[in-house]
Amino acid sequence: MSQRAGKVHNLLDTAPSGDASPTLDDRLEAITEAGMHGISFSAYVEGQQPGDELTETQIDHRMAILQPHFGWIRSFSTTEGNELIPAAAKRYGLQALVGAWLGKDADKNRIEIDNLITLAHQGLVDIAAVGNEVLYREEMNESDLLATLAEVRERLPANIPMGYVDAYYEFEDRPAITEACDVLLTNCYPYWEGCALPYSTLYMQDMYRRVQKVAKGKRVIITETGWPSAGGTFYGAEASLQGSYLYFLRAQEWAIAEGVEMFYFSSFDESWKVAGASGEGDVGAHWGLWDTQEKFKYAPKL
Repeated sequence: MSQRAGKVHNLLDTAPSGDASPTLDDRLEAITEAGMHGISFSAYVEGQQPGDELTETQIDHRMAILQPHFGWIRSFSTTEGNELIPAAAKRYGLQALVGAWLGKDADKNRIEIDNLITLAHQGLVDIAAVGNEVLYREEMNESDLLATLAEVRERLPANIPMGYVDAYYEFEDRPAITEACDVLLTNCYPYWEGCALPYSTLYMQDMYRRVQKVAKGKRVIITETGWPSAGGTFYGAEASLQGSYLYFLRAQEWAIAEGVEMFYFSSFDESWKVAGASGEGDVGAHWGLWDTQEKFKYAPKL
């Protein structure tokens, strides 16, 4: 998610979340032993980008790398081979938050939605995500999104929770969207609000709690949070390998301790984002826990 002018929501200043521990590897080992909740799944290898067809072989290969460390996988689309991801997750004993990608093209939206419904009736969807930041990107208006959410809720099996994914403040600003969701799926990025690293974890926690305040007791899941390992600065936020490691540790420690459902962003670096439609520039290619060669950035043994 890239931050555009007029989209910044200032939060209260917070105290630093603590100095870096001298035993980062010990903390990493404790996190991996405890087991992390979820990860945003990426199957695009070097030279691929959205629009290219994913294969079952490459999806399985990436799933095998992630399976020992996470209980859930999050997918973003139900077309171009992405519809194969939920079945792969099930083969590896993982639960799946399955997304339908929505945008300006109504015909493509229809295919995404119909495929999501089909996957759900096949027993491959544990949570259905109807759209990702489509309001933030201003590619669909609220009334059309509400109509889509209502249709999907009617067609989904009753036992499958349904939600919409967007920045935390959209749920504050759009109570009708909040009401339409069974579960609130919120993206929380201190980096994209220019927050300096020492304040970033508490800043993210406040984003989460602001959604909780408007949720009226509904389940709240952090669907994306992370910190880039390279690519420059955004106001007070600086991308660096050390910073990404510290943010990852602190975010996971908090989520595990508090029982917060959190999907980390992202699994693998994606070079296509530099020149792609994400609008993130150089930093967009460096959000993965694993690099483009599938090497875990913080501990080669993983």
